[in-house]
Amino acid sequence: MKIVISPDSFKECLPAWKVAEALAIGWRKVLPGSQLVCLPVADGGEGTLETLIHATDGTFYTKKVTGPLGESIHAQYGILGNQTTAVIELAQASGLELVSPVQRSPLYTTSFGTGELILAALEHNIDTVILCLGGSATNDGGIGLMSALGASFTDAEGLSVSVNGMGLAAIHHIDLQHLDPRLKNVKFIAACDVTNPLTGDNGATRVFGQQKGASADDLEQLEQGMKNYARCIYLCCGKEVDTIPGSGAAGGVGAALMAFLDARLQPGISLVLEAIQYTQHLKYAALAIVGEGKLDSQSLNGKAPVGAAKVAQMMGVPVIAIAGYIDDQLDLNELRQCGIEACFSVVNGPCDLPTALSQGENNLIRLGENLAGYFRAILS
Repeated sequence: MKIVISPDSFKECLPAWKVAEALAIGWRKVLPGSQLVCLPVADGGEGTLETLIHATDGTFYTKKVTGPLGESIHAQYGILGNQTTAVIELAQASGLELVSPVQRSPLYTTSFGTGELILAALEHNIDTVILCLGGSATNDGGIGLMSALGASFTDAEGLSVSVNGMGLAAIHHIDLQHLDPRLKNVKFIAACDVTNPLTGDNGATRVFGQQKGASADDLEQLEQGMKNYARCIYLCCGKEVDTIPGSGAAGGVGAALMAFLDARLQPGISLVLEAIQYTQHLKYAALAIVGEGKLDSQSLNGKAPVGAAKVAQMMGVPVIAIAGYIDDQLDLNELRQCGIEACFSVVNGPCDLPTALSQGENNLIRLGENLAGYFRAILS
C-alpha cells in the first residue's frame, strides 16, 4: 500500500521534511508494511530551497555574498538531485528578514547578492535555475542582481548608477554586452505567486514598498525611478515589461528576469510539484496526505496543500489534510471541491502556542499513528 506524504512546513515549528518524517514514523507503528513516499512541498516562497533539496536528495552549498545593505553575509543555494537544476531563494541573500526594522529602506537595499548566488550556481554546470522570489527587502528592479551577472547601468554621463532603488531614476543606458556568457545556456524559472506589474497603483512600489520600510516620499521617488527603468528596458530590449503581471515581483526582480534572461514566471506550488515529479509519485497511491501549520481560507488561494490536493484529485487519489490549526470559518465543502476529503488537527487539546510548537513533532508522530489505525480499520 502506497501513501504519499506531502506537507508544507509548519512555520516556527518544523520544516516540511521533518513534518513528513514524523508522520511516517507514527504511520509505521501501525502499518509497517506500507510504502511511504515522503515528498515535502512548498509554495515557492521562503523554505522552498530546503524542501526541494530534501525532496530530490540534492545538495546544499553556502556562499559568501553581498547582503541587502552591502554587508558580507553567508547565504545558501542548492543543486537538485538531478545535478542540472539550481534552486536559489532571493530571501537568502536579499531578504527582508536580513535587515533590522530600523534599517529597512528600499531606496538603499540591493539584490546584488542574489546575482552572486546565481554566479556560484553556474559553477556546477547547471542548465536550469529555479529562483524563488518571496520575502525580498528590495525595490531595485533587479538591477543589483543583473549587475552581479555583468550588466551595466549608467547615467547620462556614462557613470555607473548605484545598484539599489535610489539608482533607478538615474539610469540612462543599459548595456548587456558583458553578461556572463554561461547564462545563454541556462533556463530561468521564477516561482512567483504575485501578479503585480512593475509600475502603477498595483505595482511593486505602491503595494509592497511600505512594508519594506519606504516612507510616502520614498514611494514617490521609487515609483518615478521604476517608470524610468521601464523606459530604459524598452530602449535596451524592445520589451514593455512594466504592465506584465508578475513583473513587479520581488521589487521588480520579475521584470529584470523577464527582460534580460527570458525567464518564465510560474506559480510557486505548480513549479515545486513539477520539480519533484509529484504526479509520477502519485501513481498507484492509495492515499495522499497534505498539510501546513494553519489551514484557513487563505489556503484555498494557491497555497501548497490545496495545490497538491488538486493534482492528486485529478489523478484519482484521495487526499486528507493535517494542520496545527484549522480555522473554524474554513468552508469544508470548498475544501472537498479542491480534493481534500477531510482535515485533522495535530494538536491534541487546548494549549497555548508555545506549547503547541514545542510538542509539534511528538504530536505529528501520534497523529500519524492514529491516521494509520483509522485507515487500517476502514480497509478491514
